[in-house]
Amino acid sequence: MSIWSDRNGQTRPVTLFTGQWADLPLAQLAKKAATWGYAGLELACWGDHFDVVRAASDQNYCVALREMLGSHGLEVFAVSNHLVGQAVCDHIDERHKSILPEHVWGDGAEEGVRARAADEMKLTARAAANLGVRVVNGFTGSSIWPLLYSFPPVPERWVEEGFEEFARRWTPVLDVFDEVGVRFALEVHPTEIAFDTITAERALASLEYREAFGFNYDPSHLAYQGVDCVDFINRFGERIYHVHMKDVWWSNRPGLSGVFGGHLPFGNIDRNWDFRSLGRGKVPFEEIVRALNRISYSGPLSVEWEDAGMEREHGAEEACAFVKAIDFPVSHTAFDAAFSEE
Repeated sequence: MSIWSDRNGQTRPVTLFTGQWADLPLAQLAKKAATWGYAGLELACWGDHFDVVRAASDQNYCVALREMLGSHGLEVFAVSNHLVGQAVCDHIDERHKSILPEHVWGDGAEEGVRARAADEMKLTARAAANLGVRVVNGFTGSSIWPLLYSFPPVPERWVEEGFEEFARRWTPVLDVFDEVGVRFALEVHPTEIAFDTITAERALASLEYREAFGFNYDPSHLAYQGVDCVDFINRFGERIYHVHMKDVWWSNRPGLSGVFGGHLPFGNIDRNWDFRSLGRGKVPFEEIVRALNRISYSGPLSVEWEDAGMEREHGAEEACAFVKAIDFPVSHTAFDAAFSEE
């Protein structure tokens, strides 16, 4: 049964993921999001948007946070801790220092960082439970992502060991998620243990399909790779615990760079793909909405807004209107029922 089954018959709320807005104080962003038409926020665990350590121990903080959002007519259905989750399985280097809280980075020694990141993800489950949300979105990291396209050839055993390591490091984290009744939703994404349909299935199998682990569905990370983003919903319907709405454009003609991006920054004219504001890329949202209806997903449609070529406040408001326009409820009556014999 879907974790959102108690929302059957209700309109799917359109929310805004605050990760790309962490430079703004949450109270300021909440006011803006309400004027743009959003029903709620998906809170990032960085900036001042959601303090994991405080929320895990201070129920009053969680109550005050909900009251502040409520004063703007907003709800919260999920929190996201992508940055810390990334460090659980990654090979740690100086890049991670810029995305991790100081208490997780510590002295930067690799195994200590990984262990503290795992502990922080356990704490995130408890913080989410105190806030009254049932889903934590995020990343897992991957020790084998650097082996994706390698020469000399990579022994299959190394890949198997990478999935085994993922299961070993995340099993105790997911035990806490089970304990508090919260689920972890991996955003299937390059650099993670699962980045397409094949690896998503392998990640599930490595965890023996435990219910605490599922997916934050984001079509933008699948489509430009050539992965069927609608089939992903059909295959993993029961494991889609949250949905990101994000668009991406890619060229149908040969270009100067490919799916690996050519080491070019987003927005560079020579990229062969780039994220776009919703409705301005090539993601098949009509078929996605129909697929979400087929699996009876009634949870949030959370806008993760990214477009290097557009002013973000304009884009956020436009994206909210776009999602509301393309979403529709499933029919419970055949359109030709009036012509059927009793």
